[in-house]
Amino acid sequence: MSCEIIVKNGNGENYSNGNGKIKDDKPNFFNEMNSSPPRTSSPCFSYFGENFTFEIIEDIKKYLFERTKIRPKIGIICGTGLGHLAENLTNVDSFPYEDIPNFPISTVSGHAGKMVFGYLNNVEVMCMQGRFHYYEGYPLSKCSMPVRVMKICGCTHLIATNAAGGLNPSYKVGDIMIVKDHINIMGFAGNSPLQGPNDPRFGPRFPPMDRAYDPHIVKIAKEVAKEMNMGNEIQTGVYTCVGGPNYETVAELKMLKLFGVDAVGMSTVHEVITARHCDMKVFAFSLITNMCYTDYDDNEEANHDEVVNIGLKRQDRITEFVTKVVTEINLDLNKKH
Repeated sequence: MSCEIIVKNGNGENYSNGNGKIKDDKPNFFNEMNSSPPRTSSPCFSYFGENFTFEIIEDIKKYLFERTKIRPKIGIICGTGLGHLAENLTNVDSFPYEDIPNFPISTVSGHAGKMVFGYLNNVEVMCMQGRFHYYEGYPLSKCSMPVRVMKICGCTHLIATNAAGGLNPSYKVGDIMIVKDHINIMGFAGNSPLQGPNDPRFGPRFPPMDRAYDPHIVKIAKEVAKEMNMGNEIQTGVYTCVGGPNYETVAELKMLKLFGVDAVGMSTVHEVITARHCDMKVFAFSLITNMCYTDYDDNEEANHDEVVNIGLKRQDRITEFVTKVVTEINLDLNKKH
């Protein structure tokens, strides 16, 4: 069986080995392929040619800064069902992803698909109202590319939120787990957002990850939680990201539990790696939207609607929590200046 190799270049164009060409580089290109005449070869895709250069990231920044006067200090990524946070910004400039040059498009329900600039309690921020996932057909470098945009736009800090399944039996649905560390399962399989040539303008070839989550911000977040009387809602643990979109088998969950994982999701880790690569300080937390069961006799199953609904129920509390954390980070930044 012959195999048609399709590689994307830095300009987002698709090239084949001569047997054909695909017009669209968005994740729904399979629909276009299915509507085209039958082929004698089967398509095999390679993303290793895709390269978001420093110049491309600069062009995205230029596009945004020509349309907003906000100069953000903190970047925020809103997870599934948590986009309400962006709706609490003031003096907002909002940009649908499809309007931003070289940007992917979020295809998941619960993700609005906008980059929002504004003020959160008088702090200038930029907020991803919806993120990109590996299971949407994007390589990890593209999933985490907006983090580099945040850095080039002036953000020194990243706050990443996500919806996750709880593996730790002491957790309950609705808890907030502050991420103290992660296990990069996808990295074990050789999949990294930093694959390919390294541009030192972004960061070093071999960035350390032993302190990926800033201990000082974790301390701030715990103090904020205490002030908000969230003691019984706050956990601290280890997160991991799987590829998805299917949820995990019982055997897989047992393995993750043995590894020391407290919560499992389908995002965040590659964003954090990219942020640390470009020397951003990182804080992340998971909203526990469902419990992961490791007994074959359990009849409970995770579903996406449940994940979104728990996010909606907890959105006001989470928005208040993030607002207070952002305020404290900004106070720290002002002290240093």
